[in-house]
Amino acid sequence: MQFDKNDALTINAIKMLSVDAVQKANSGHPGLPMGVADYAYVVWTRFLRYNPKDITWINRDRFVLSGGHGSTLLYSLLHLSGFDLSLEELKNFRQWESKTPGHPEYGITPGVDTTTGPLGQGFGNGVGMAISERIFENRFNTDEIKLFDSYVYGIVTDGDMMEGISAEAASFAGHLGLGNIIYFYDDNHITIEGDTSIAFSEDVGKRFKAYDWQVIKIDPYNPNEIAKAIELGQKEKNKPTLIIGRTHIGKGSPNKQDCASAHGEPLGEEEVKLTKQNLGCPLEPAFYIPEETKEIFKRCNEKKLSVYKEWKNKFEEYKTKYPQKTENLNKWLNKEIPKNIADDLPSFNEPIATRNAAGKVMQAIAEKVPFLIGGSADLAPSTKTILKKYESINRGKFSGRNMHFGIREHCMGAVVNGMAVFGGIIPYCSTFFVFSDYMKPSIRLAAIMKQQVIYVFTHDSIFVGEDGATHEPIEQAASLRLIPNLTVIRPADASETSTAWIETLKNKNGPTAILLTRQKLSAIDRKIYPSAKNLSNGAYVLIDSKSSVPELVIIASGSEVSICMEAAERLNKEGHNVRLVNIPSVEIFEAQSGSYMEKVIPSLCRRRLVVEAGSTAGWYKYAGLDGKVLGIDEFGASAPYELLAKKFGFTADNVYKKALDIIEK
Repeated sequence: MQFDKNDALTINAIKMLSVDAVQKANSGHPGLPMGVADYAYVVWTRFLRYNPKDITWINRDRFVLSGGHGSTLLYSLLHLSGFDLSLEELKNFRQWESKTPGHPEYGITPGVDTTTGPLGQGFGNGVGMAISERIFENRFNTDEIKLFDSYVYGIVTDGDMMEGISAEAASFAGHLGLGNIIYFYDDNHITIEGDTSIAFSEDVGKRFKAYDWQVIKIDPYNPNEIAKAIELGQKEKNKPTLIIGRTHIGKGSPNKQDCASAHGEPLGEEEVKLTKQNLGCPLEPAFYIPEETKEIFKRCNEKKLSVYKEWKNKFEEYKTKYPQKTENLNKWLNKEIPKNIADDLPSFNEPIATRNAAGKVMQAIAEKVPFLIGGSADLAPSTKTILKKYESINRGKFSGRNMHFGIREHCMGAVVNGMAVFGGIIPYCSTFFVFSDYMKPSIRLAAIMKQQVIYVFTHDSIFVGEDGATHEPIEQAASLRLIPNLTVIRPADASETSTAWIETLKNKNGPTAILLTRQKLSAIDRKIYPSAKNLSNGAYVLIDSKSSVPELVIIASGSEVSICMEAAERLNKEGHNVRLVNIPSVEIFEAQSGSYMEKVIPSLCRRRLVVEAGSTAGWYKYAGLDGKVLGIDEFGASAPYELLAKKFGFTADNVYKKALDIIEK
């Protein structure tokens, strides 16, 4: 594989496109693009398979810029490679409504495979992508036709390596033997505060060898060495590959190279001129692209288009020879959920913990939705999320559907995000609700990317009981409800748990968190009370008052609904005019029409009592100035859950007293 002076010219042109974008915005990170442009250039022109006109091509190679602050590097490559990203968009870097935000955002910029910026997340996303590729390879490749053989290429930084999530994800990738991962380590020894030696002195290569990665050390500014290292990475089928080069932040800048200031601020007009002179680039115009560079990418794209056409021809042959596999593949890619799937779910009449009910529902769904794949952070026996008829995914064995993430919650969150953006899979993951805090950044990114990820969080309140305050979520439900695009569902009984799963499968525009109990809940008699299918409205009237404007509205979710039912029935028998509203999902409810919301919770009724065994934060918008919230704004305690219910006031008798106080005020 030969490289010449035009390749060097183009690498410098890519650097300066990135520098000019940052300089024009007067904001950004020029150092990373300058330091790793050689890595990126070799990958994009010699190895990465893509079609800029078909950005969802399932067998394309993925490129993850885990150090998302260096986004101008990716934008420059996308523009040169013919994606729908004009030079004008590069000039609008970091500006309102541009396709070039400060950090790469999936769904905003054509060709960006995942949202990165929070360090370590991209590293974990790439692991999820690689797992998905292996799953598709196992399900759909045949001895005769191999439809799936893509790679995940990535650039990771010193900052990525310091983040704990990368350690979790690297360990997991090595355990699974993901030979379809090839990452480049931008080992530039610089962080914002200065040289990495102030906080980071480990031998990264030895660490990754211990994780069972192939580690290759190269000169990062020798294209031939870069290419040979990639080829070695492709030959190693049973280990992910880390390519390490001693890079230089701001490479080519006479006064900013190897300086922390090159990380997160423009070079400055004078230094831009000096850098262009040093690299042999014309001073004017800004955003200059040499004709030689245009020609290189033109030839490169012609080759890539040829590879794409070959794959399409292979797929046509596949469709003829394997019509059933093709039909199944299309179902996966479109995430087709059977319309009558609710008919196949179990019914419940006896008291049962909603975690147990959800486990039974998942078994039925798994029969009809083969692309529902996931697992837990070493808690599946407690969260009831094992798909019992299916094997586990492990090294060299990707035919199963149960994933064992180990005690790596944050990695788990990033991996399922990567699986989701890969396409064709609905991933789920599970842990005790209190441990959702370990994976909050990944949940937030799933919401930003609007990915269909399912979180099964069990042990959802102080009623965890004897495990005590460390395991009893208080603020977690409120904090999740604050995340835009995330739907939180807290079902009141087993029947609502079934409906919650149906709603979750229907929600293709963002992640969903289902909050489930450890303790048994009574089954609500749906012959007397409204159907659990009303959960699809987010909230509904469970016990109605005698008039359209009651004297009190009680609002509850989850396990507290049953005690509120008892209290409301008692009050109404005593001649009061009380309505009980069950609100399993605030997000779904607030997506309804204003008229529906008014019908459920009339604004004319100002006396309200909200009941939930968690933080009161967020509930006052429903309680109003004349209402109250019965919640918990302190940590829990270790005791049997029945005693905790009494001590914290979550009994029908206490709800009755609180309601009566509001009525009589």
